[in-house]
Amino acid sequence: MFVLELTYTAPVERADALMDAHLAWLNAWYEEGVFIASGRKNPRDGGVVLAVGDDRARIEEIAAADPFAVEGVCSYRITEFIATKTAQGLGAYRQQPLS
Repeated sequence: MFVLELTYTAPVERADALMDAHLAWLNAWYEEGVFIASGRKNPRDGGVVLAVGDDRARIEEIAAADPFAVEGVCSYRITEFIATKTAQGLGAYRQQPLS
C-alpha cells in the first residue's frame, strides 16, 4: 500500500484551475481499484491519496501523470507501507509483514 502526499508548489488558484482534470484522473484510478481514499490536507496546501499496489514504479508513474504534477502545480512524496492491521471493512487490503 502507498501513501501519496502531494504538496502544492504553486498558488492554490492554479490547482483550482486544474481541479476538473485532477478529479478525472483520480476517478479513473478509483475505477481501476488502485485508489481507495483521497482528500485535501488541512490546511489546504495539498492532498493525500491512499493507493493499493505492489509495484512502486507503477505508483510513481501514476502520480507523475496527475495533471497537477504535469503542470508543475505540486510535488509528490510517496511512502510505501505494509498494512498489517486494518479496520474490519478494509480487511481485503490487509497484508502479511515481510520477513
